[in-house]
Amino acid sequence: MNNSILKNIFTFILLYTLIPANAQTVGVRDTILMGSRFRITLVDSDSISAEKNINKAIDEMIRIEKLISDWKPDSQVSLVNQNAGIQPIKVDREVLELTKRAIYFSKVTNGAFDISFAAMDRIWKFDGSMEEIPTQEAIQKAIEKIGYQNILLDEENATIFLKKAGMKIGFGSTGKGYAAQKARTYMQSLGIKAGIIDASGDMTIWGTQPNGAPWRVGITHPFKRYKMADILSMGNAAVTTSGDYEKFILIDGIRYSHIINPKTGYPSTGLTGVTVIGPDAEMCNGFSTSIMVLGKKEGLELINQQKDYAALLITDKGKIIRSKNYKKIKRNLSK
Repeated sequence: MNNSILKNIFTFILLYTLIPANAQTVGVRDTILMGSRFRITLVDSDSISAEKNINKAIDEMIRIEKLISDWKPDSQVSLVNQNAGIQPIKVDREVLELTKRAIYFSKVTNGAFDISFAAMDRIWKFDGSMEEIPTQEAIQKAIEKIGYQNILLDEENATIFLKKAGMKIGFGSTGKGYAAQKARTYMQSLGIKAGIIDASGDMTIWGTQPNGAPWRVGITHPFKRYKMADILSMGNAAVTTSGDYEKFILIDGIRYSHIINPKTGYPSTGLTGVTVIGPDAEMCNGFSTSIMVLGKKEGLELINQQKDYAALLITDKGKIIRSKNYKKIKRNLSK
């Protein structure tokens, strides 16, 4: 199956046609942040206000990007990585707390999720430059640099220290969801009562459409392009997806996805996509990535323990599986 079919599991079904008499305006803008497409949708009083507030939402996400993007050499996370095995680096409390939450996912998944997996980006490349898979020796050397247990946080001094030289942390799995959630919170503080921050398919949603209807998000089936796996009616909620279709390479007829199992050093297998719904986009991000790596059985065991989060899984055979609380959470998030 080609990349054009599998590119995006999310499809917006937004009903903008019934604008009420109070003439609210829906402002929409696409932009590129964190190497991905973001779409900001705000329901505002008029188009000028909407444009100004979209700018403010983008500025907030740029601020976060400058803190946590490991490909920006002067970001705080890059400084932590550059000093791995050398010295602790003082960071903003925000970065420290984000790292703590990522370590939480590492612990509850017994290392299936690990923000120090970023050392693997030196081994697997999904930019079209790879012509053969890494050697077992190269993978093993990279695995030796992975291990959330070697990330030392100093709460009092707000520092992060990576014990092993060559270690690297990255927020590719939770950073976009976090940025979207922060932008939403900021917009709400400005009095914006409805909108969507879509971070390349990782979305946080609040309020209603101008006609009072809930926002509707369709989850397309990656193997059946014109069929929805589900349609969500959402009020105040987040929905994210992880899939093996976003970035991958084909070598000798075998497809390797960009979601790496930190324990094996190889791409995850068994699931094509995982959609997680819940109140917070960052947490949804963490769960969706974790489930992709854990696989169907262990992934369902993890999400079934969560009171406020649920998941829809699509296997590599195209089968749809829902967690036990999926219908309940879906119903609650529509309010």
